[in-house]
Amino acid sequence: MVDPLKLMVEHASANTDASAKRSRFAQEPAYQSGFGNEFTSEALQGALPVGQNSPQRVPFGLYAELLSGASFTAPRAHNRRTWMYRIRPSAAHPPFRQTDRGLIRGTPFDDSALAPNRLRWNPPDLSQAPEKMDFLAGLRTLAGNGSICLQQGCAVHLYCANASMERVFSNSDGELLLVPQLGRLMIETELGKLLAAPGQIVIIPRGIKFRISLLDGNSRGYVGENYGNPMRLPELGPIGSNGLANSRDFRAPVAWFEDKAEPTELVAKFHGRLWTTTLDHSPFNVVAWHGNCAPYLYDLSRFNTVNTVSFDHIDPSIFTVLTSPSEILGTANVDFVIFPPRWVVSEHTFRPPWYHRNVMSELMGLVRGVYDAKAEGFLPGGASLHNMMTAHGPDRISYEKAVSAELKPHYIDNTLAFMFESRLAFHPTAHAMHSSTLQPDYDSCWGGLNSRFTPP
Repeated sequence: MVDPLKLMVEHASANTDASAKRSRFAQEPAYQSGFGNEFTSEALQGALPVGQNSPQRVPFGLYAELLSGASFTAPRAHNRRTWMYRIRPSAAHPPFRQTDRGLIRGTPFDDSALAPNRLRWNPPDLSQAPEKMDFLAGLRTLAGNGSICLQQGCAVHLYCANASMERVFSNSDGELLLVPQLGRLMIETELGKLLAAPGQIVIIPRGIKFRISLLDGNSRGYVGENYGNPMRLPELGPIGSNGLANSRDFRAPVAWFEDKAEPTELVAKFHGRLWTTTLDHSPFNVVAWHGNCAPYLYDLSRFNTVNTVSFDHIDPSIFTVLTSPSEILGTANVDFVIFPPRWVVSEHTFRPPWYHRNVMSELMGLVRGVYDAKAEGFLPGGASLHNMMTAHGPDRISYEKAVSAELKPHYIDNTLAFMFESRLAFHPTAHAMHSSTLQPDYDSCWGGLNSRFTPP
């Protein structure tokens, strides 16, 4: 007699055959909608316990395991936790041993001096990458601040990859915000799959195991690592109840699992270093789960941009997608801010971002197109850094174009820039400061901004 449960397990389990692996990535995964929702999902009907979290006997002989993304006593509105029901518990592994961390660094840094200079980097050259470099091997830290030990601050990394991951990665130091710039990523996590393309972002909570496969060959992008409070949607204040990033547009995965009894390398990032162990099974063995500590995907084209319809350039805080608040009211441990396509209609106004010195520090990236304050030199896949109180703003070409432009409604198209903004100064790594991609002449973009003073 055919065992229906066995058939369901075989159907849900991943096939190691290469053609089956390709077909597994052929279409968009299924998702659940909402930000911070209390989700429930099961890959096998009846796998979720009813009425309690940890029964004496979990259905189908599964193990109950709690992932706590916040302290037990965190206020209900800020508590993050997920119950998983898995074939093997995460505790079933041998000791970790330290492994080479490559160009990954954790704060605080002690290998380079922090100067009040503006910095800009060209994108990494994928043609110079080793023959087989997965996401983890191609991860290099650009800058960071705060302290992993104190769970405050953040780091910004760049990634380059030309091979899919066979190993699995988890990060104990903070949640990760992935910003693909080139190439789609299939991200397999303990709680389900997410397919991310340039123009979309993925948040992976602290401690969640994941593996990244490349769908388009070479891939490149950015990773924000948040050591502090988990990212949340910003308050809207007088904007009202709608606008900016809306909760319903965030998508969380549905349960899936692998029932594999074969060696799998698990790499863990802990206090800025990498540690490795080998499991005798796949860690993607969560058959069902419920909770609100889950990865999610967001399409940045869904961002409902708010802007002026009268005069002046509104503060860039109106472009905040997600925020990690700090202990200082009104300032962020780190914000994620975007500058998407939008209409510009302000009258009697210098329309690009104004010249500025900021108490916050700004690390910018560019996914596509041109940023409206930089006519040249700021390239997709590149980055710029303006730390606190360093003067910055439009380059000379952008300024001259703006002051002479006819002020009619204008649509800024084919652009997507973003910014990690933090109350703490970003400290570049030694690798970043000695990289061949660092532009030695960035300051020259403000050259030629001579006096235009014409007294009566």
